[in-house]
Amino acid sequence: MMTRDSSPIPGTSSDQSNPTQGFAIGGSSPYMIGIGGCGMSALARMLSGAGLCVQGCDSTQSIVTEALNEFGIDVGFDEDADSLPEDIDVVLASAAVKPNHPMVIEATNRGLSVLSYPEALGACMIGRTGIAIAGTHGKSTTTAMLGCALTDANLDPSVIVGATCQQLEDGALAEPGARVGCRVGSSTIPQGDLQGKPGLLVAEACEFNRSFHNLNPTIASISSIEADHLDIYGSLDAVVESFAQFAQLIPSAEHGGKLIIGHDGAFRREVTAGLQCDVETIGFNPGADWVVGYDAKGQTSIQTPDGQSYHWTMSLPGEHNAMNSAVAFALAMSAGADPDLLARSFNAFNGLDRRLQYLGSRDSVRVIDDYGHHPTEIDATLRALRSAQDPAKHGGRLICVFQPHQHSRTRFLLDEFATSFEHADVVIVPHIYFVRDSEAERNKVNSSDLVDRLRARGVKAMHLYPFEAIIEQLENMCRPGDLLVVMGAGPVWQVGQGYLDAGKDRSDLNG
Repeated sequence: MMTRDSSPIPGTSSDQSNPTQGFAIGGSSPYMIGIGGCGMSALARMLSGAGLCVQGCDSTQSIVTEALNEFGIDVGFDEDADSLPEDIDVVLASAAVKPNHPMVIEATNRGLSVLSYPEALGACMIGRTGIAIAGTHGKSTTTAMLGCALTDANLDPSVIVGATCQQLEDGALAEPGARVGCRVGSSTIPQGDLQGKPGLLVAEACEFNRSFHNLNPTIASISSIEADHLDIYGSLDAVVESFAQFAQLIPSAEHGGKLIIGHDGAFRREVTAGLQCDVETIGFNPGADWVVGYDAKGQTSIQTPDGQSYHWTMSLPGEHNAMNSAVAFALAMSAGADPDLLARSFNAFNGLDRRLQYLGSRDSVRVIDDYGHHPTEIDATLRALRSAQDPAKHGGRLICVFQPHQHSRTRFLLDEFATSFEHADVVIVPHIYFVRDSEAERNKVNSSDLVDRLRARGVKAMHLYPFEAIIEQLENMCRPGDLLVVMGAGPVWQVGQGYLDAGKDRSDLNG
């Protein structure tokens, strides 16, 4: 059985007296390579907000790097060895940074510790009450909901999430603020059942490349387990085994350890075998410890293990978002939060960027942007939009622009992708987003393969590229009452924004 090592990893410190509020990453001056990434930029803000002198670099300028500079974090764009500052004591590298990166080699030659992003995040959980949200789907949404709810419940958490949210900093019950992916909270829990314990740190636990094995959670959730990242794992069995190893990181019940796991769809028997922490199940199944309900009006309910019932209605549609909020509720109550405040928070939660995000409308065509890139996520999102907004009632159609993410995922799950678009009237597929895969993998599958499978199932589908051609097609195709959803983990969001911007440009010319 895997055991949790409570000692700091090399290059870290667990000294609670330091000014960084318990974020133990080894010193006061970290340098971050690949700082412009979503997780890295959020971590940079959190560490800087906690008192560390953060610097970093990225390969290209972006809105994210500009925002970091405005936040007071020095970001450079030279990545040669000579550009690594002298006044640093640890280097943090994003997952995209290779071991042969010149700055990594230079840091190693200097004897500095080099931590990957998940190692750094895990180090930050040392000396904290870590809450880790795992599962194939819904991690970012659940993390943001939980972070907002804990803030509204006055537990002052630190939060890091792989997306931005206007409500994360001050909670869902406050006025929306800046779009951020992190929040810096108290070094101790200020009230509730865990008052006086080390401060809460809420974060996603990503299974890609077994990253979540670096975390140090006290409380965790696993909502679902499905075949994904098969380029890394090779089989569903290996995925399940990896989640089981993650669960072993949770401390024993006598040390406050708890796992909340899906009653169905999370291989709970395999994952929980031999665990010494408390284990509670959650799901729509009445046999679960936390029983979730969801009705046609969008109201979510939950019955706690002791038989108490609570309910709320969110702006985010779909059974999957009901489950996300229920998991966040169960985790927050496990951290000692007031359940009535939690329900009020979920009522006010408006979502996060790129998760069923309403971008605007053009000529009575509503445009939604979503990050979904796995077949189950696509089906859940399209099903929720069809049910909640039903464009047919307005004489319209549900048009989906979907950009597959990674050639390997597309190839491994091609049949599943082909069955996930039944709620769309039209599907437009650009080129597959090429990231991480080899050139050999790139040649094994393409977007036309997916389009052919969709057409064989009677779905009206087409392959178009570049994005500009898709926008032109949408201008010719879309009509009042249509609902346009742009989906994928790559830059496909540019299509939805580009379609709206083209309408504004046309209005300006005609105005």
